[in-house]
Amino acid sequence: MKIKQLFTDDNAVSPVIGVILMVAITVILAAVIAAFVLGLGGSSTETPQASFDFDYDGSVGGTTTALTITAESGDTISASQVTLEGTVDTDWATESAGTGANDDITAGSTATLAADQLTGGETVNIVWTASSGDDSSILGSFDVPNDHTQ
Repeated sequence: MKIKQLFTDDNAVSPVIGVILMVAITVILAAVIAAFVLGLGGSSTETPQASFDFDYDGSVGGTTTALTITAESGDTISASQVTLEGTVDTDWATESAGTGANDDITAGSTATLAADQLTGGETVNIVWTASSGDDSSILGSFDVPNDHTQ
């Protein structure tokens, strides 16, 4: 066997590298096309950003106002996509002053929970749900104190 000729003979190197590159390109193209066809690269819904202020007057279980939630700043959000979750689950439009289900929540919009809708020690969450129903996110939360008057 001629060892010098073995090291200098590279006739088969170019076709082998070419075949490997072609296979790699084919696999990558197949993966990209499959991702588009199967929707794996689908778009996600962007959660709105908003700031809320919670005003708690200390009365729980009675008939007076207990918690007023005010939108301070941030994105405009459709009232039909926002719910208030805690002991009593309700939507923003039901508990708001002048905001209907088809209206938007903007800075200054308020929702009020009556004292009989709250129990001490619970957490009230402001939950946004995408119009498709696939995504949801908590925009704000308030912990109702245990030491309350009735």
